Amino acid sequence: MAAAPHHHRGHFVLLVLSLAAAFAAAADSSHNITAVLDGRSEYTLYNSYLSETKVCDEINSEHTVTVLVLTNGAMSSLVANLSLADIKNALRMLTLLDYFDEKKLHSLDSGSELTTSLYQKTGQAAGNMGHVNITDLRGGKVAFASAAPGAKFQSTYTKRVDTEPSTLSVLEVSDPITFPGLFGSPSASSVNLTDILDKAGCKQFARLIVSSGVVKMYQAAMDKALTLLAPNDDAFKAKGLPDLTKLSSADLVTLLQYHALPQYAPKASLKVAKGDIPTLASTGAGKYGLSVVSSGDDVSLDTGLGKSRVASTVLDNTPTVILTVDKLLLPSELFGGAPSPAPAPGPAADVPVSAPAPETSAPAPSPKAAGKKKKKAKSPSHSPPAPPSDSPDLAPADAPEGDAADKADSKKNGAAAAAVNFAATVACIALAVAAFL
Repeated sequence: MAAAPHHHRGHFVLLVLSLAAAFAAAADSSHNITAVLDGRSEYTLYNSYLSETKVCDEINSEHTVTVLVLTNGAMSSLVANLSLADIKNALRMLTLLDYFDEKKLHSLDSGSELTTSLYQKTGQAAGNMGHVNITDLRGGKVAFASAAPGAKFQSTYTKRVDTEPSTLSVLEVSDPITFPGLFGSPSASSVNLTDILDKAGCKQFARLIVSSGVVKMYQAAMDKALTLLAPNDDAFKAKGLPDLTKLSSADLVTLLQYHALPQYAPKASLKVAKGDIPTLASTGAGKYGLSVVSSGDDVSLDTGLGKSRVASTVLDNTPTVILTVDKLLLPSELFGGAPSPAPAPGPAADVPVSAPAPETSAPAPSPKAAGKKKKKAKSPSHSPPAPPSDSPDLAPADAPEGDAADKADSKKNGAAAAAVNFAATVACIALAVAAFL
C-alpha cells in the first residue's frame, strides 16, 4: 500500500491540533459572576444578594448564560417587601440560559425570541411561566417579559456591563421580570419539617429527630440558615451500620446534629465547596466536619469513614434547604473505632423509640468566614432586608476578597493546565497516526 503524501499527513496533524486547541479553549471557559460585578458600585446590592441566595453558584455552573442585572435603586425597590426565597426566584428569572449580547438582541429572528430562565430550569414554574420573551421593540428598544399570557414588557435593556464571548454576557436592565405567582413563598419556619421528611422517604430520620428533641434545634435555625442532610429509609438498612440503639442520648444528639450545616448550602453550592465544612455538631476546628467530593453533577459528602451521595433536593426555601442522602453520615469522632454492628434486620433494628431531649435547643452558631466585608450601597428610599454581614461559610463563588482573587486565578490555571495536557495527548496521537499514513 502506497504511503500518503507528506502534505496530506501535515494537513491531518494540523486539523487534529486545531481541534485540540478548541477543546483547550472550551475547558478554560469557567466564569465567576460575583467577581465580574465586584468593584462596580452601582450593582453592589444585586451582587450581595447573588451571594446570599447562592444564585451565584447556579450561574457559575452554567456554561452559557446571560445575566440581567439591576442597579441599586431598582434592586432596592424589588427586595423591599420580599423574603429571601422570593428574591432568589426573582434573580433566577433574570438569568437566561443562552448567550445574548447587544448585537444578538437587535438581530432576533422575527424580532422576538423565547428563551429559558434559570427559574424555569428549577421546575418550580407553572407551565412555561419561567420562560422569558425577548422582543426588539420599535425605536431600538429591547424588552423582556415572562412568557405568561398577558405579561407586560416592563423590563428594558439599558447597557452592556461585561461579556466573555459565547459563554457569559452581563447586561443591565431597567426592571425585574415578574409575573403573578412568582412571589409569595412561605417562610422556612412555617414548613412542617417532619411531614416533608415523611413524604420524601425519610421516615426513620424524622422519627429520630422527634424522639431525641433535635427537631427543635432544626426549627430554631430554619429562618437563620440551615442545610439538612436527611438519610433516606434505605440508609438505615445498610449492611454493617452501627447499632444506633447502643448510643447514649448525648451521642445520638451529636449524630443528628452532624446531619445539618449551620448555613444555607444548596447542592450547587456544595458542588464547589472546598475544605472542611462545619456542622451543627462542630465544637472546634476540624471537629465533626465534612468534606465534599463532586464529579460532574454528582455530589457526595465524605465523613472520613465513608461517603454519602446527595440524592435529591426536597426543599429549597432560602435560607433553608433540605437534601436527602443515601447513607448515614458517621463521624469519625463517634465511630472511629470498630463499630458495633446493628442487629439483624427487623422491627427492633429500626431506630430507638425514644431518647431524652437535648439540653440545648439552639444550633451552634456558624463560624464567620475570613475576609473583609463587602462595601454597602447607599441607603435607597426603600429599606430592603439587608443581607447578613457575615460571609457564608460556603461561598467559593463570591467576589474575591484578599487572596480569593488568587484562588480564582488558580482555578483557571488548573483548568488551563488540564486542557494543555489534553491537547498534548491529542497531538501525540495525531503524530502516531500520521506516521502510519
